[in-house]
Formats: sequence, C-alpha cells, structure tokens
Amino acid sequence: MRLIGLAVILAVSLTLAPLAGEAQQTGKVHRIGFLGQTSASAQAIGVEALRAGLRDFGYVEGKNIVIEFRWAEGKYDRLPDLAAELVRLKVDVLVTGGTAGISAVKHATTTIPVVMTSSGDAVASGLVASLARPGGNITGSTFFVPELMAKRVELLKEALPRTRRVAALVNADDPSHVPVLKAMETTARSLTVELQKFAVRGPHDFEGAFSAMAKSRVDAVVVQEDSLLTANNKGITDLAVTKRLLSAGSTRFAEFGGQIGYGPSGRDMARRAAYFVDKILKGANPADLPVERPTKFELVVNLKAAKALGLTIPQTLLLRADQVIE
Repeated sequence: MRLIGLAVILAVSLTLAPLAGEAQQTGKVHRIGFLGQTSASAQAIGVEALRAGLRDFGYVEGKNIVIEFRWAEGKYDRLPDLAAELVRLKVDVLVTGGTAGISAVKHATTTIPVVMTSSGDAVASGLVASLARPGGNITGSTFFVPELMAKRVELLKEALPRTRRVAALVNADDPSHVPVLKAMETTARSLTVELQKFAVRGPHDFEGAFSAMAKSRVDAVVVQEDSLLTANNKGITDLAVTKRLLSAGSTRFAEFGGQIGYGPSGRDMARRAAYFVDKILKGANPADLPVERPTKFELVVNLKAAKALGLTIPQTLLLRADQVIE
C-alpha cells in the first residue's frame, strides 16, 4: 500500500509540475526600457497610448511590467549613453522612436529586441534589412517621411496658390532630414516653388531661424517630422503666426495652431507598439516580425489659424479634410 501511495504522489507531482511552471511564468515581471528623444511631458500622449496598448494585452505597470524611462531632453548627443544605460539594466525589450533614438539603440545592442514606435523609412536609413523580414533585433512601425514632407509642400501650394518660396524647418542633428530635403526639392520644382532649408539644433535656434525666413521673404514653412520639433509645436506655430507664415506639419501641429496638418496618427502608432512588445515577450523573434506602415493618413485644416492670417482656404481642400478646426 505504501508503494502505491508513493506512486500516486509521484504521478500527481509530475502532473502539477508544468502547471506550477506556468504559474511562475505568468507571475514574471517584465522590464521594458523606453528611450525618449525629448521629455516626459512632450511625449506624454504617446507614452499614455503605449500604456493603453499594453493594458489591452494584459500588461499593467507595477503588476507584471516595469517601464524604465530615459529622456534625452532634446539633446541628441545624450542618446548613445542613455541607450547603453538601458542595455546595462538588461531589460527584456527596448522601445523608442525617431531615427536618432533607434540608431542609438541599434549601436548599443544587437541582442535585446527593439520596438520602433515610429521611424522615417527604416529600410533606407539602414535600421532594418526589409519590411517583410527586418533581419536583426529591430521591428515596429515606419513611414516614409520624405514622401510625407513632399505632400505637405503640395498642400501648402494648394492652400495658398501664390506661394513662391517655402521654408523647410529641419533638425540639423537628425540624419533623416537629408533624404527629406531631396524629396521636397523634387516636389517644389514641379510646383515652381523655391525651397529653402533652415536648420536648428534646439529651441534656442527657433527665433533666429524664423527671423531668417522673414528676411528671405518665404511665404510658408514646412516642419520636419522630428521629435525635437514635435516637442515644440506650440512655440513653432506661435513664431510662424508672428512672422505671418502659412505653416504645415503633423496632425498635432495643426492642433497647436498650424494651418495644415498631414500624416499618420502618432498616438495610434505608439499604441500599436504594444502589439510588438507583446509578441516579443511571448517569444517571437523581432527578425521575423514584419515592420508595419500606417495605412491611414489624416488631413487636418485649422481654419481658425488661417483666418488669423487673413487667409481663405480653398473649398476643395476643406472638403478633403478629415478634421476642420474652427
């Protein structure tokens, strides 16, 4: 009888062992590293969207995930050190966005999985081998910034047909501005518009850049899709109004007072990053997770901001807008 009892106990133990392992696995707290190119306040909307996406997959901070944040505060030269710091923490996955941030993480590690919340043409910038098969330790979402910026030039010309000179406000420290300018120049030539580059490295350069635009007698300004510039949407739109320049940027840019906003939803892309994080935490290899491109682009027209400059936006443009701010 004693032998039978031991056999039963052993059989039950072997049956329960996998369940105990599963319970232990379920109880694991995952560590996510987040590298921000600007500040916590500037990227608050995107971070909250990421958190919401993670909650959709059952991840709650303080319960089964911990997010380690590092912020460059717009100082791109700090990104490599901050990326290395997150790598030393041995996080399970790294999340970041923007070409400069992703490049810093790419150089810091080839083993820890990296999720891009957004990036400008990840293939052309060498961040991934291809969209279908990224190949390395990086995956996530990307969009073609050069095409996006060229489209904004078109929209400015349509909004103000008499436009002859357009300023391109770019971040000199963001390498993606080089292909961006090439695409914009091609479009500008086709529209008989002169494109002028105005590069900045921080908010302290904005006033000087806009004063230079005024001296060059530009009619409008297109703002590069860049974390530094996005973080300062309000200051940039205020300067554009002061210099009486028609302006175009992201959809959020229009919400802050620019006349034209065009692009994918940054909030949606940040939330989508949670899908990649979940896949990786469950064992997926980022090399095999296809990089995604947003399929929906929104046009926002700030009619109130246009009226402040005494401009009348053509009805054809208003009818195509996904949102009109009055």
